[in-house]
Amino acid sequence: MADLRLVLVTPEKTLFDRAVASIRVPMFDGSAGIYPARAPLVGRLGIGELKLNGTDGGSESYFVEGGFIQVKGEQVSVLTNGAMPASEISRAAAAAELEQARAEKATSEEELNSLARKLERARKLVSMATVD
Repeated sequence: MADLRLVLVTPEKTLFDRAVASIRVPMFDGSAGIYPARAPLVGRLGIGELKLNGTDGGSESYFVEGGFIQVKGEQVSVLTNGAMPASEISRAAAAAELEQARAEKATSEEELNSLARKLERARKLVSMATVD
């Protein structure tokens, strides 16, 4: 079976461009698994864990903050507003972000939507945190 070629790009830089065996991404309405020979796809990403399984059998996780994914042949492009390796997420910083988001109050629908996004982001960071 052929490998996938994953390119993970943020506005600041390309985080990586390499071969992987499979990928799981958070979609805005669930999640999607990407394997070689998958049908073409363009979709909107949600906030959460992008997990990739390497060709060597190992796996890596990244926190992604929305964006888009395109699958065309064996090429998978992930364009995201922000991404960081799960191994760099601090439990203390994630918990502090969650407490700060919980303390905020919304007075308009726009503020409510912004607060809901902040809460979702903070909760996902807490669930993925690996650094004490």
